[in-house]
Amino acid sequence: MFKSVKSEWELAVFNSIWVSVWEEKGYELEHTAQVVERYLAVAEDGQCVGTSEIKPYLPGLNEIDTVAPFQQHFKITEDPTRVAEIDKIAVLQHYRGQQPISDLLSSAVYCAEKYNFRYFISLLEPVFYRALRITFRVPMEKVGGKTFYKGDDVIPVIFDMESIYRNKEQYNWLVYPAASPARSASRAM
Repeated sequence: MFKSVKSEWELAVFNSIWVSVWEEKGYELEHTAQVVERYLAVAEDGQCVGTSEIKPYLPGLNEIDTVAPFQQHFKITEDPTRVAEIDKIAVLQHYRGQQPISDLLSSAVYCAEKYNFRYFISLLEPVFYRALRITFRVPMEKVGGKTFYKGDDVIPVIFDMESIYRNKEQYNWLVYPAASPARSASRAM
């Protein structure tokens, strides 16, 4: 399950999760001023265990463009208003596994559909990139090779979010909140 960060308390929980994961991994901390949405993954026991953050993308102005040439990619230049950056995907160590990742991916798809984003751009740790590609079959394209950035190797990618939300039945990990006005996908176990 996931939920949008709405209160100061939820924001504090959000920050405590991603900061603790970043520190554990040895990443440089990077706070964000402007966001579209922030989400918390919630475990079955009710604990908030993961985070994802969707940020507005302004070609050439986001720091991510210093790592890879996103602003020059034809998918991005086609309509930059339908592109956002996904960041701060983090899961507390004790809860790492398929379920929190499914919830965070679902939150990203939900956000993309809600705001009519076509693509998300991101920098992914190589093992996480492989998991998204193989285990979750997330449609994504590498935009450059592996690069060292702020404490770890990263792979720059473009996620085809529209392909996911237009074909929900192809993703058995995808689940939307029960009260969602958008068409809901069921989780096949």
